[in-house]
Amino acid sequence: MKPIDHVLLAEGAVPVSAPVIVHVVRQFLPNRGGLEDVVCNIARHGLDAGYRVRVVTLNSLFSDRDRLLPERETIDGIEIVRIPWRGSTRYPVAPSVLKHIGDADLVHVHAIDFFFDFLALTKLAHRKTMIVTTHGGFFHTQKFAALKKIWFQTLTRFSASRYRSVVGCSQSDLDTFARIAPRRTVMIENGSDTAKFAGASSPSPRKRIVTIGRFSVNKRLERLIDTLAELCKRDPAWHLDIVGVPSDLSVSDLEMLIADRGLSGHAMLRVGLDNGEIRKYLGRASIFASASEYEGFGLVAIEAMSAGLVPVLENNTAYRILAGRHDDIRLSDFTRPDVAASAIEAAYHSLSDDAALRERLMETAAGYSWSAAAERYLRLYKDALAG
Repeated sequence: MKPIDHVLLAEGAVPVSAPVIVHVVRQFLPNRGGLEDVVCNIARHGLDAGYRVRVVTLNSLFSDRDRLLPERETIDGIEIVRIPWRGSTRYPVAPSVLKHIGDADLVHVHAIDFFFDFLALTKLAHRKTMIVTTHGGFFHTQKFAALKKIWFQTLTRFSASRYRSVVGCSQSDLDTFARIAPRRTVMIENGSDTAKFAGASSPSPRKRIVTIGRFSVNKRLERLIDTLAELCKRDPAWHLDIVGVPSDLSVSDLEMLIADRGLSGHAMLRVGLDNGEIRKYLGRASIFASASEYEGFGLVAIEAMSAGLVPVLENNTAYRILAGRHDDIRLSDFTRPDVAASAIEAAYHSLSDDAALRERLMETAAGYSWSAAAERYLRLYKDALAG
């Protein structure tokens, strides 16, 4: 089916018969995070291409489970339907998703969770063409590693067989899922909204670090805080802004970590900020740091580079691949605060030693804009709809 031409529609020459793309994802706007940003950008490009787009998601945020969000809402032109759920945030159970995909021409599932398995198991009933984007799978930590491997080789393998395409958003995801769905798995690396923080960092070097992301165990924020403690021993001018939203770590958890290390006034939590507010804090900083032990792609590091921040990153698979492409990205070992602190100091001094570094980082990030990634998704949609 051909996407609708809005110009012809406005002239009354085309009926409203554009294909319906339904995105299914556990968390979406107003929540902020890497997964939400990816879905939002793909949805917007789908709208621009003439598709009708809907996002089906859960009716409360994991960070504020008791506050119910509106059942239906439109944000930035995207129709959002929110459904009730129960169970854990790792595997939220929400079978009423079936009520909201009846008119879908294509269902795009995001992440390997209940929705992925449930829509695969019920495919004989709903008979929808589906694709899934893996977003790192469920191997973010080593917790329950043996059980995860068994689950992956059984239920995940079966579920993947019910999808037309399995999209890995990194080389790591591609390698992992190609083992269970070799003929279906493709790679489309996430794009980045490189405009929202473009050029936001401090024009002159400052001893201020920022990290952005959910307050999740796998982000290993305690290691980053330990690194700040080492930096402050060497020079009390150092500061850290921790920007994000609560997840399996709460605000009070992090406040206790900061207080225990005597870093009150040096490490500040910035919770639930919009992009404009985040830009304000980026404008005070020169370094982006992440101690995360697992990333699906490293999207937040690209966004940091677009701001002109020098990235100092944990040596995980995704960051290692990214650093292999770009020499200006620094890798370190945040399990050793002294080593990570030295890497951050070196990154800070490099801004003074290399006058072109900040501009070079921004130019590098521009190559990861969403236009190319979205075009690949739109081609995948077109092929799936034609099939």
